[in-house]
Amino acid sequence: MKRDSLLLISTSYPDAADGSEAAGAFVADLAHVLATRLPVRVVGPGRVPSAGQPGATPAVWRFAAGDRPLSLLSPKVPTDWPRLAAVLRSMRRQVQAAVADGRVAHILALWALPSGWIAHDVGRRTHIPYSIWALGSDIWTLGKVPGVACLLRRVAADADGCFADGLQLAADAERICGRAFGFLPSTRRTLLPGIAPLRSSAPWRLLFLGRWHPNKGVDLLLQALQQLPEEAWSAIDRVTIAGGGPLEQQVQAGVAALQADRRPVRLSGFLSAQEAAEAMSETDWLVIPSRIESIPVVLSDALKSGRPVVVTAVGDMGELVNGPRACGIVAEVPTAESIAAAIAKAVVLGPAPFLDGVLEVAARFDLERIADRVQAATVVPNDKG
Repeated sequence: MKRDSLLLISTSYPDAADGSEAAGAFVADLAHVLATRLPVRVVGPGRVPSAGQPGATPAVWRFAAGDRPLSLLSPKVPTDWPRLAAVLRSMRRQVQAAVADGRVAHILALWALPSGWIAHDVGRRTHIPYSIWALGSDIWTLGKVPGVACLLRRVAADADGCFADGLQLAADAERICGRAFGFLPSTRRTLLPGIAPLRSSAPWRLLFLGRWHPNKGVDLLLQALQQLPEEAWSAIDRVTIAGGGPLEQQVQAGVAALQADRRPVRLSGFLSAQEAAEAMSETDWLVIPSRIESIPVVLSDALKSGRPVVVTAVGDMGELVNGPRACGIVAEVPTAESIAAAIAKAVVLGPAPFLDGVLEVAARFDLERIADRVQAATVVPNDKG
């Protein structure tokens, strides 16, 4: 049997189109681009296990992740251990099923843990090489757990290739794991044709789009909006808070308090990929108030939609946004006060001065180029071209 297929293992792969998949939309888009070049298989989460459908492009095997997102489980919490163990067992079984016919030539694990550990385990048994692609949560969260950090180093040491979706993240991963990580950004395909024109004058529209999780700083944004001066609010048409997650009650209460003060703040749930693209085209500024971040997919979404950003200077966001041609405003520290000051500056300046920078930085997030690098690094021959 000829080995000609690439297997992607990911804990982030959409099982629905409701917008709750976070980084999974990127993994799905990458899988579909790669599938136009070579045979691709995917192992991703689902409510119940399912086998890959013959002839599907790509073929997807689902492991049993249950109702609660895997990102909300932690090895630091003993009560989560039984659930984590069950998910990992299901992942391993589905990966073994996906490689059983001998056609898989390389495994790409998205992300380093736990997907990389599964790739390491199955690869060792089947002699299939693997590569890993790390997120900030792999290095900056799991990498701080002593036993997990040792596992991360072992997985990286035996991998054919190691990547990280941020510049600082790649440097930190190298320091922790003792080997080089290449920078490979994650991004999604653009769903709307062209770039919708920017509004020419205030009042401006602002958008938060992401998980309602402490790492993403949605609570900081709500506090910042409470601190915005009246002159800043006079330049704002509306602020939309879209997403969902563990801070739902806090977000709902914060929005209700702002609305009680007659502030133009709207609350939305998760948006589908198409809805998110349309929301981006209707906004003037995307706000990313994260406490911990590398380069979130939503940042490249905004830039490729022609929208400047207000970001905190965490991970690589400060360096990217404050580049030779700025593509937005940076809050120097992840605090409500700093975010409020950055928003106030953004609505005074307006988006127009940042458009050249937006287009320049957006060019770094081309999905076809990223697929080129993945294909080259995983050494799977192109039999379709």
